[in-house]
Amino acid sequence: MSVFAKAKASRSARAAWTGLAIAGVSTLILSACATGGTPPAETEEPADAGDALPVEAGERDLTLKVGTILPQSGTLAFLGPPEEAGVALAAQEINEADMGLNIEVIYRDSGDTTTDIATVSVTDLLSQDVSAIIGAASSGVSFTVIDQITAAGVVHFSPANTSPDFTEYEDNDLYFRTAPSDLLQGEVLGNQIAADGASTLGLLVLNDPYGTGLAEATKASFEAAGGEVVAEELFNTGDSNFDAQLSAINAANPDAVAVITFDEAKVVVPALVGSGYPGDQLYFVDGNLSNYSADFAPGLITGAKGTLPGPELEDDFRERILAVDPDLADFSYGPESYDATVLIALAAYAANSTEGVDIGKYLRQVSGGTGDGEKVTDLGDAFTALSEGSQIDWDGPSGPITLDEHGDPTEATIGIYEYGDDNTYSRIQ
Repeated sequence: MSVFAKAKASRSARAAWTGLAIAGVSTLILSACATGGTPPAETEEPADAGDALPVEAGERDLTLKVGTILPQSGTLAFLGPPEEAGVALAAQEINEADMGLNIEVIYRDSGDTTTDIATVSVTDLLSQDVSAIIGAASSGVSFTVIDQITAAGVVHFSPANTSPDFTEYEDNDLYFRTAPSDLLQGEVLGNQIAADGASTLGLLVLNDPYGTGLAEATKASFEAAGGEVVAEELFNTGDSNFDAQLSAINAANPDAVAVITFDEAKVVVPALVGSGYPGDQLYFVDGNLSNYSADFAPGLITGAKGTLPGPELEDDFRERILAVDPDLADFSYGPESYDATVLIALAAYAANSTEGVDIGKYLRQVSGGTGDGEKVTDLGDAFTALSEGSQIDWDGPSGPITLDEHGDPTEATIGIYEYGDDNTYSRIQ
């Protein structure tokens, strides 16, 4: 079943909506109020743009250079392959469309917050005159480079940032994301834990914008459902000893534990279960929902559950992305990375420009956030419509998206997953 939560897309209201009881997949739809904006410039064949900028009909001859800062190393390295594959698939299909826009992608590493790899990568990409940078996966990493990117007049587009703090961030209207704020994931996670019968909850939390934001939303949702958070233990990226945090959680003896970490789950989960805590009472999140078949003893977390933004992966998209990277074992944020790349290309095409600022002006529009465009799911159809001067509303494999005035998606889905005896997870709702 789906739950629809509605709120005005203002900065204050976005932080205020709270929980409904959730069973199954949750979908968030936030109503967006159209903003005024600059009157459209005249074109030879302007579309009936309404509240959107006009799209000039005609052929294009554009070369679009895009960089990525996705995790090739660090605590989120397991997300790098599907994200880079999503970008590569989009670039391949954009070029195959042969509609007058050629995209070139430069892949760089983001590392994590213990290194300065992202800054070095961004500096390199900006020196190569990219129009947009896709990444990082980590909210904490993105916060270290967002000012550098947007100050340069370059679009910063993340497929996986979920910290609520991005919504109100001053970004020159150049930051966007295809992943929903953790206000939604925390809502779903807290209600799922309560629905499973837990009355007390322990939280093991990465002390960064992602971890603390998701923990806060989960706690609010769980407590609103009548539960009590009896332990909330923080740790920092780079920590290798978690004995104090795990001892405190065991002492509180909660009915469930939400493990809000990245790759640290490979250490803390076996230690927690080894100390006697039941593996089926653990809850994972998008930062650590991963294939642990090579890391954990069989059956260690059988019955554990987790949440991950994104709709159920269609077979067609799975086959296409596997053709790009046949070794993929995890598809997390692959669809979101694909759609981020496609939206950047469509915005450049609509603007007939590869300037980052121009692309930023059209990104919300091609996602359906303004313009009342026709829904399109085929890339060729999208380019054709734009070449005819028509407005479009791109719906891709990550969902409808529909970006609001803050660059946030106003429609998103959170899936519920469960681990089996082989320590791999599958979608249950």
